[in-house]
Amino acid sequence: MRKNTFIAIAAVLAVVAFIAVVFIYRFGQFKKMGEEFAASGKSRAAVTVSAIKAKEQTWRDSLNSVATLQSNAGILVCAEIGGRVTRIAFESGARVSEGQLLVDLDTSIEDAQLKGLVAQAALAKTSLNRARELFKSNANAQAELDAAEAASLQADAAVEQMRATIAKKHITAPFAGRLGIRKIDIGQVIASGQPIVALEATDPIYADFGLPQQDIARIKPGIAVRMTTDALPGREFTGKIESIEPRISDTTRNVRVRAVFPNPGETLRPGLFARISVDQPETQNVIILPDAAIVHNPYGDFVYILREEKSADGATQLIAHQEFVTVGQKRGSQVAILKGVKPGEQVVTSGQIKLTNKAPAVINNEVVPSSNPAPTPAEG
Repeated sequence: MRKNTFIAIAAVLAVVAFIAVVFIYRFGQFKKMGEEFAASGKSRAAVTVSAIKAKEQTWRDSLNSVATLQSNAGILVCAEIGGRVTRIAFESGARVSEGQLLVDLDTSIEDAQLKGLVAQAALAKTSLNRARELFKSNANAQAELDAAEAASLQADAAVEQMRATIAKKHITAPFAGRLGIRKIDIGQVIASGQPIVALEATDPIYADFGLPQQDIARIKPGIAVRMTTDALPGREFTGKIESIEPRISDTTRNVRVRAVFPNPGETLRPGLFARISVDQPETQNVIILPDAAIVHNPYGDFVYILREEKSADGATQLIAHQEFVTVGQKRGSQVAILKGVKPGEQVVTSGQIKLTNKAPAVINNEVVPSSNPAPTPAEG
C-alpha cells in the first residue's frame, strides 16, 4: 500500500516537472522572437496625424464671464385708466420720442363732465367775489366768506381732477425708445393696467454678469470691457464697468457687475446672451495651441509632442510622447498652455485617438483644426 502511494506521488511530480520545462522553453522562444521582431523595427506602423509648432505669445490677463443684455430703460406701457380705444398713434417697432402720443381713449363723458365742473367753478368764483365785497362792508360774517372760499377751491380742484383724468386717457411715451408689437386694436375696450405696447431704450445698453468673489479686488467702475455674442459673429463691442452690486450672492458667491456699451444703431438687443472679457493690466507669455490639441481625461490634460528619434535600423522617425500640461485661458479656438510645452515643439492637433505613448507618427497637414482667437461659426 505504501509503495503504491510513493509511485503515484513520483508520477505527479514527474508530470509537473515536465510541464515546467516546456513552459520555460516556450517562454524563452517567445521572448527571443519578440526581441528579434522589435530589433527589426517593424513592430508598429506609423500613425498619420496633423501637427503644429508651439508658439509663444504675450496675452493680457482677463476675467471672463457670460452676460445677459438689458435695456437701460424698459417697460410695458399700460392704460392707467380704462376706456375705449379711439386712436392708435404709433406703428409696431417704431422709434418714439419722450412725450409722443401713443393712444387716445374715449373721453366724451369726461369732456361733458368737465364743462359742468368749469361752470360750477366759475359760479363759485363769482360767489366768492361777492362774499368778499360784502365782508368789506360788514354785510356778512367771516364764516360765510370762509365757506365761499372753500367752495371755490373745491370747484377748482374738481376741474383739475377731471382734466387729469382726461390727460391719462391720452397715453404718451414716458421716455424715448423703440416700441414693440402693439397689443390693442381700435374700438377695443381696455381695462386699467392692461398692456398696450412694450417700450425699450437700448442706447446705451447694459450687460449684467457675475464674477467669483475672489475677483472683486480686480474690478472697479470705469475698467474697459470687451463683449462678443453669437448673434453677431465676428464683431467685438467695447464698453466699461458702470456699477458693482454691493452684496455677494449667498448661493453662488458671485458678485453681480453691470457694464454699459454704446449702441447707437440698436444692433444689440435686450435679452441677448453674450461673452464678457474684463481686461487686466497684467500680461504673461504663454504657449498658444489649438484647443483640439488638448486631450482631456480624469487624470489631467495632456498633449502628444513629436520628437525625432532613430529606430533600430538607423532610420529617423517621429515618436509621439505624452506630456501632461497646465491649461490657462481660452480665446476662441485657441488655448494658453502655462506648463508642459516649449516653444518650437511639434504638437499633435488631430489623430490623437489613434496614438499611444511612444508610438511612431507621420505628419499630414492637409486638414488642420481651427486656431483663431475669434472664430466665426463657419470656422468653428
